[in-house]
Amino acid sequence: MLASGVLGISFDLFPRIIQSGCGAIVSKSIGLEPRDGYGNPAMTGVESGYLNAIGLANPGAGEFLQEINDYKGPKFPLIMSIFADSPDNFAKLAGIFDLAERVKGIELNLSCPHVKETGSEIGSSPENASEVVRQVKRATRKPVFAKMPASLPNVGIWSKAVESAGADAIVAINTIRAMRIDVEAKKAILSNKVGGISGPALKPVGVRCVYEAYQSVDIPIVGVGGVSTWEDAVEYFLAGATCVQIGSAMGSSNFLSTFTLLNKGLGQYVKDHGYTSYKEMIGAAHN
Repeated sequence: MLASGVLGISFDLFPRIIQSGCGAIVSKSIGLEPRDGYGNPAMTGVESGYLNAIGLANPGAGEFLQEINDYKGPKFPLIMSIFADSPDNFAKLAGIFDLAERVKGIELNLSCPHVKETGSEIGSSPENASEVVRQVKRATRKPVFAKMPASLPNVGIWSKAVESAGADAIVAINTIRAMRIDVEAKKAILSNKVGGISGPALKPVGVRCVYEAYQSVDIPIVGVGGVSTWEDAVEYFLAGATCVQIGSAMGSSNFLSTFTLLNKGLGQYVKDHGYTSYKEMIGAAHN
């Protein structure tokens, strides 16, 4: 899948991404009302990744739903990422997109690390996260994906809580809260000071979270964080992921080849290791 927040409102580009071998598009996180987000600088490079604090900028649910309905291009599977400040508002958002035929699932952004009163401030508590899932499940017939915060004291407890509340899958993980300081200016580089780190530096944390979640739940797990090659995807599959999302790697100049190369390498790995299906490697590192 294309991860949320990366090219997530570029409807004209989505068909080309799907044609390159991507299985589904996850939208940019959408809230009930339009949101401008943070001012620039909102992104900077770090060792082995990126640091960003976009601030959940989005056009709002009403306008985005209109964009979905107005789009007349080729069909593609769309997973709606939504964020809110309460279980009630998460449910309202899920209800808004429930009737959109193009939307095939709802991803709950329970894990944004740099916006107050949303994301990880709600999602880090197993009790709060599970209450969001319960209310959203009442508001939609579509599959519900609960996106895990990167910093949890117990991944297993959190995972079991959202599974018990009715989540159809877990997405692990979101970015990690981090910052950079300009040593000459003596001030934080990002306008919001704190952002979320993504890219290769995030992968070992993501793999560990997938591994621990797999030991606790029976629902599928989507691995995300630092996936740019087929080797990265295989690592997540061996840890227990059923599929992976690609985000930061799409920032490269040849991003449209990312899914093509990943699928080609994955197919060769399956063949070389005597599998009849990639599914046979899911969770193999636990054996």
